[in-house]
Amino acid sequence: NLANREWFREARFGLFIHWGIYAALGRGEWVLQNERMRLETYRELAPRFYPVLFNASEWVALAQEAGIKYITLTAKHHDGFGLWHTKQTKWNVVDGSPFGRDILRELAEACRVGGLKLFVYYSPLDWSHPDYYPRGFTGTETGREEKGNWRQYLDYMHRQLEEILTEYPDIAGIWLDGWWDKPSHETWRTEETYKLVHSLKPDALVSNNHHRTPFWGEDTQIFEKDAPGENSAGFAHGSMRVESDLPLETCDTLHHNGAWGYTADRTAKTREEAIQLLVRTAGFDANLLLNVGPPPDGAIQEEMALVLREVGAWLSRFGHTIYASRGGPAPPMSWGVTTQNASTIWVHVLEWPSQGEAIKLLLPNLPFDAIRPVARVLSCMLPLCVQ
Repeated sequence: NLANREWFREARFGLFIHWGIYAALGRGEWVLQNERMRLETYRELAPRFYPVLFNASEWVALAQEAGIKYITLTAKHHDGFGLWHTKQTKWNVVDGSPFGRDILRELAEACRVGGLKLFVYYSPLDWSHPDYYPRGFTGTETGREEKGNWRQYLDYMHRQLEEILTEYPDIAGIWLDGWWDKPSHETWRTEETYKLVHSLKPDALVSNNHHRTPFWGEDTQIFEKDAPGENSAGFAHGSMRVESDLPLETCDTLHHNGAWGYTADRTAKTREEAIQLLVRTAGFDANLLLNVGPPPDGAIQEEMALVLREVGAWLSRFGHTIYASRGGPAPPMSWGVTTQNASTIWVHVLEWPSQGEAIKLLLPNLPFDAIRPVARVLSCMLPLCVQ
């Protein structure tokens, strides 16, 4: 899958969609855990799940307007509820809700028609499955019996992944999240999982949001709410190293309150915040996977859609400094970043220095005669900017 790795690195901009029955409560995707809900109470959300405004083609059209190249959908989050018609359990959108439609299949077809690639977020962590035992450090108060068969759970997980990879042929990769609940390579039989994915779909990309240095068989490295090498959010394990030989991806959310799943606070990041997040991430040589959490009706909130369209408008003018670029020769600085291709270096000033302070740009290993004496300002959104 080396060609797909290179495509992924050049794509630079993806749309993350956190969506499930938890949207009905409007308190985020961790509500089952955070509010110590009993599973029998949480299961009452499924019969209420009927997203009358869900339209996969409209999601894809918005992504296209935003300049997005791929979508990652939470087909199974930690609550275990599936957004596809899995044969392994009735706890899914087709068999367990009145909506009765295969959301993953509809989105896969819309992405195929629209020319976007689709990745599937799948949570190995499961707060509802009886065989997820011994428990990890989350999902311990759902009321499940204190027994189970871990081997049977892993077999269940592998059967679901096999369904996704064989019955939805256009899936570009699997995005795993939840390994950290029981942080052991051996416990999860991680190598077996990766071999399964690559044997069923050799060109698929495997990603795992475990906050560690990538394991054998992983095709990308993920950073949560941080640029590669940073740890302001506190998720990265102390031993984590940046594997620059792999494509890098930072996931972050468009919701101003930091939420992934839908909450009643509909405030989005500003246009400037979203563009600067994308640019800064590219300067660290990484993709940005920018998240929205649709409400229970299935329509992406207009506040979020407006910002996404504004990012798309900026990319329509300056996308050549982001798409197919690499992190620039100068390291990221407090004032901004650089990106580059084979012939050009772009300097992105994201925060103007204090009055009288100069921008110092270090360009290692760059021949002096390759530097043009006059640089051109392509765009400026900073206050008091004189071009």
